[in-house]
Amino acid sequence: MRPVVKFCRLHPDRDADLPLPRYMTTQAAGMDLHAAVVDPVEISHGVIKMIPTGLTMALPPGFEAQIRPRSGLAIKHGITLMNSPGTIDADYRGEIMLGLINHGSEPYTIQRGDRVAQMIISEVVQPEIKEVGQLDDTKRQDGGFGHTGR
Repeated sequence: MRPVVKFCRLHPDRDADLPLPRYMTTQAAGMDLHAAVVDPVEISHGVIKMIPTGLTMALPPGFEAQIRPRSGLAIKHGITLMNSPGTIDADYRGEIMLGLINHGSEPYTIQRGDRVAQMIISEVVQPEIKEVGQLDDTKRQDGGFGHTGR
């Protein structure tokens, strides 16, 4: 059985024109999130703006929502998320807000209803935490960034 994610509109009368998060294709991993801005919001180069979705949600226990940039906005305009991926825990009930930043060279304007981010629902495992005196050896050991070559 598929898990159920419940959404609640904070301003149902005002935001009835905005779609709920949805998968745009049958094989899509992420649901698109829409900007619930009342007026257009311009984001200049290097500036961060918080963009509301107008939604709260209830995830089932054992799940999280990961908020990620939309590749088209990132590649074409330099618009991405400040904390990517952002994590929404199953017990959070506040508004889903999107911290967008403009890494592009030109200002970009967010319009009402724009698809500005995507949300992926994933299962969460909370493992037992155990302190040990030594870890098992591996072939890699402490080889860091670039340790295997290019």
